[in-house]
Parts: sequence; C-alpha cells; structure tokens
Amino acid sequence: MKFFRQFFLAIKYFWLPIILTSATALTLTACNPANFKSAAAQVPQLVSSILSDPKTFNYPLSQESPNIFGLTYAGLTNQNPITGKIEPDLAQSWEISDDKLKIVFTMRDNLKWSDGEPLTVDDVLFSYNDIYLNKAIPTDVRDTLKIGEKGKLPTVRKVDNRRVEFTVPEPFAPFLSSATANAILPAHALQKSITTKDNEGKPQFLTKWGVDTPPDQLIVNGPYKLERYDTSQRIVFRRNPYYWRKDAQGNPQPYIERIVWQIVESTDTSLLQFRSGGLDNIGVSPEYFSLLKVQEKQGNFKIYNGGPNSSVTFIFFNLNKGKREGKPLVDPVKSGWFNTVEFRQAVAYAIDRQTMLNNTFRGLGLLQNSPLAVQSPYYISPKEGLKVYDYNPEKAKQLLKKAGFKYNEQGQLIDAQGNRVRFSLLTNAGNKIREAMGSQIKQDLSKIGMQVDFTPLAWNTYTDKISNTLEYDAGLIGFGAGLEPNDSANLWSPQGGSHLFNQKPQAGQKPIEGWEVAPWEAQIGELYIKGARELDDAKRKEIYAQTQQLSQEYLPFVHLVNAYSLSAVRNRFEGIRFSALGGAFWNIHEIKVID
Repeated sequence: MKFFRQFFLAIKYFWLPIILTSATALTLTACNPANFKSAAAQVPQLVSSILSDPKTFNYPLSQESPNIFGLTYAGLTNQNPITGKIEPDLAQSWEISDDKLKIVFTMRDNLKWSDGEPLTVDDVLFSYNDIYLNKAIPTDVRDTLKIGEKGKLPTVRKVDNRRVEFTVPEPFAPFLSSATANAILPAHALQKSITTKDNEGKPQFLTKWGVDTPPDQLIVNGPYKLERYDTSQRIVFRRNPYYWRKDAQGNPQPYIERIVWQIVESTDTSLLQFRSGGLDNIGVSPEYFSLLKVQEKQGNFKIYNGGPNSSVTFIFFNLNKGKREGKPLVDPVKSGWFNTVEFRQAVAYAIDRQTMLNNTFRGLGLLQNSPLAVQSPYYISPKEGLKVYDYNPEKAKQLLKKAGFKYNEQGQLIDAQGNRVRFSLLTNAGNKIREAMGSQIKQDLSKIGMQVDFTPLAWNTYTDKISNTLEYDAGLIGFGAGLEPNDSANLWSPQGGSHLFNQKPQAGQKPIEGWEVAPWEAQIGELYIKGARELDDAKRKEIYAQTQQLSQEYLPFVHLVNAYSLSAVRNRFEGIRFSALGGAFWNIHEIKVID
C-alpha cells in the first residue's frame, strides 16, 4: 500500500514485513533456507523471511510492503530510531537559513553508484526536479513535499559541485526529518526513461524497473544491491562494494556480505524454518512467544522486546459518498450508517479490546488510542485528555438508539427504515493475528445486534478494493507511525494518496462524482498543515493534540491493540541495537557475523 512509504522515510535500514503480510503459495521443502545455504558459498550472510513477493523495484512508484528499498537506497539524511535525531547520510552536513526557508546540503565527497559511476549533486536535482516534483510521475513522495494550504512544493537548485539548496515557500518543520530521507536515484540510468514517452504520451519511467528487471540493471546507492530474485522463492542481496560507509579503521561497511529473504507462505512456515535453524531472525508474534522463550538458550538466540510497536492497527469504514459511472461506491443504506458518528462510536465501545489484548496478544502489548506512535514526542495519552473507548456494550446500544437505530424481536439491530445492520469486514489473509482480531470483532459486534461478514482476502485483492475500486464496507489494517506526525500527512489530508476512509481517485483511476469532505475531516487536514508550519515544539504538540482528539471523537479509525515489538535473533550477530522503531537490523552496516 502507498501509505507504507513512512517506513522508508523514518527507518531506511530496516524492513517491516510483519506490518502487512500476504500469502504466497510455496512448499516448505522447495524453499528451505538450509538448501540454499548448502548450495551457496559460505560467506557472512543473514537469512530472513518475508510473506509475499515485492510488487516493483521502482522506488517512487512503490506503494506496498515488503519492498527492497530500505537495503538498496539512501537519502540525504537518516533518522536514528534510538535517539530520534536526524543524522547525515549521503549529505555530510547542512545549513538552515535564519528565516528557515532555505536548507543547503553538502554532499559527501567521492560518492558512487553500485555500477561505479559518480553520485553527484546532479543526481539529487534529478531525483527531486525530474521525479518527485514531476506531476507526470504519480509518486506518493510528493505528498511529503507539499507545503501549506495550497500544497506548494519546494524548489531545488545546484549551488556548486558539492552543494544543493532546497527552498521552501514557508517554514516547514518536518522537512529535514522526512522529505530529505527520500531515496536519491541515478540520473545516468533513469534520465532517458523520463524524457522518452510511450504511445499514450506517458514517461517510460512508469514501466521502468519492474520485478522482471534483471538485477544487474538495477543501479542503487544503499548498503546492498539486488543479486537475485526467484519469484515466490527468495530475494538475494549482495554487499554494494561502492557504498560510502567505512568504520573507524577504514574498513568498508556493511560487514555482512549477503542477505537472503526467503519468501514463505505463512508465519507458521517461518516459525518452522527458524526453529530448524534455516532462518536467522523472525518477528515474534504473541502466539509464538511462550514457545520460543523457553528455547532461547538451546536455540542460541535471543528475543528482543522493543516495547510498543511503531505501527497502529485499526478498523475503518468506507465513508466515501461518491459514485463511479452513476453507481455508489458504498450501498447508500450502509453509507448512511457508516457516516453516522454515533454508529462508529458504538462500534468502538462494543469491541472488547482488553480481551483481545489478553487472548490474541497474550498480554504482549498495549491498548492503542491514538493515530500517533507512543514514542512520538507529539503523542498525547488518555491521562492528557485523549478520549478512549473502553468496552461498554450497553453504552454502544444507547448511542445506536440515540442515532435512530432499534432492535427487532430477534435482538437484531435495524435502522429507522427497518434495514438489518449487516456489513463486510475485510483484512489480508495469512496474518493469523489479524484473522483472530477480525473473528473477535465479528463476535463482539454480534452482541449489539450487528452482523459482520468477516472475509480475509489475498493481499493484492484486498489492496485493490481499498485503494483502487473503493468498493468495500470496512477494513482491518495496520499503519506505520513514526516520530514525526507529518510523515502520515497523506493519511490525514483529504487530498492525500493514503486517505483510506474517504479516498479520492488516484492518477489513472476512474473519476468519482459527488465526493464530499466532512467538516471535522477538513479540520484535521488543516491542523496537519498548521503543525508542519509551526517551528515551536510545544505549540506543535498542542496542534497535534487537537488532531488526536478530533480523530478519537469522530473515529475515522477505531484503534485496537498495539503489540510489543518482538524479534528473535541468532546470537551469531554482533552489534544488534534493537528498537521498536527500527527493529533488529536498522544499523545493518555495523552488524557482524561472529561465528
């Protein structure tokens, strides 16, 4: 999904396949990592697993996780997930003007691409001016660069051979932390695809670097380059010999020569492979924790606990009132329910989140009440006035009756016109936690008379419904939430490419007639603009406090449980600095294999 770009913006050296999972048909024997290990040269390597194939190798067009870009690309800056500080990456330093409208970056000397070609200021200009700021390229990166009510974009110019200047139309607090983390792309490999048009007059770049591209044609600047991709089996990365980092002794980094991502069919399969020694690390879901904890010493691994995860999980209703070719996206009867705030609040009160935490999550998590990660300095807690929806089915029924709903003799909920309240809830199949959550939600809502048709779908089918056709009732999904609220601006802006609950058509999609924006919805979007403009941190927190309060009052998302960030890692790796925001391998360039 397009809204998972946040992961790359916030943490560029860690992949987060546990947030979104999908099933890919694969036999355990055919994809046993041990088979690959025995056949390959024994070099320092890390073997992990992901649950689905990548959808593209073209970074600006990527809308989904898992993807390869955290390993293959770097930006001007990087955010340390331990300290939260912005650190140099391809740029060695920067200067901000007194009026906060100009930022001049000085690039590192002698940077190179993975093919040995020089990486220069011209590549920065190309990446921004020709791709990210180019309206002919439908990239979600542009959402992170829009500034102010009119969504003005920065200008980028070359100062000299080492320096590049960004000018913003007004002060923009998150510019350094989010916008400059975007991948820098190779002009020498991609420029021609921007200027050359296809039969429809579109840049050939839109079909460049798909997953069928031979790995040696992909030019990158990150710690690793793609060496091999076997569909539905594995992705193999090899250390980029031209990567810029070196340790204090002048040794090239990263130290690990090869990274292998096995593509497996489910989390259960990953668990079997990890326990048999075929995988070096695995995300530990709650149902696996007790089993793995007692095997730490015997299995020569350690379970790291980073505290609450940096993602939020929620259900959402389709609030889109629009039509396509005269046909409503949502059944008008259901749309009336979903767009009634008391209906959404009743759903929130009717879900027993504490039982969900105790049973599905085995107590390994916290109740989530905000769209912001608890680690964010702008997060406000219930103690600071954030509204919460503790389990209260009686209150849920009262709210429904207040909104004109009633109960028939069978205890079924019906609306004022006598229509039984029944809707479908979708999620991605293969994620056992999500499937358990959906099953409980179905049961909980039945207690207040609602019939929920819970349907896990193949990942591609699911994402097509919630971001393309927009023909769905409700969904259950997760969203990455970093330290900087503006990284999620495209979720909250009514014009944003990830405005899930009331999505506008995206580039290339059929138009929508009658699309409406609710006053509270517009207000949240305006507050995000205001928050990005404000440079005083205390005032920014006040602004983002309002966004959280409005979100919890009007409930475009019903937040559920935030699991602890747990990962089991073999003890053969040195240099692990685990973080909920970055995971186990965010500092992959520093990590060594010690056996």
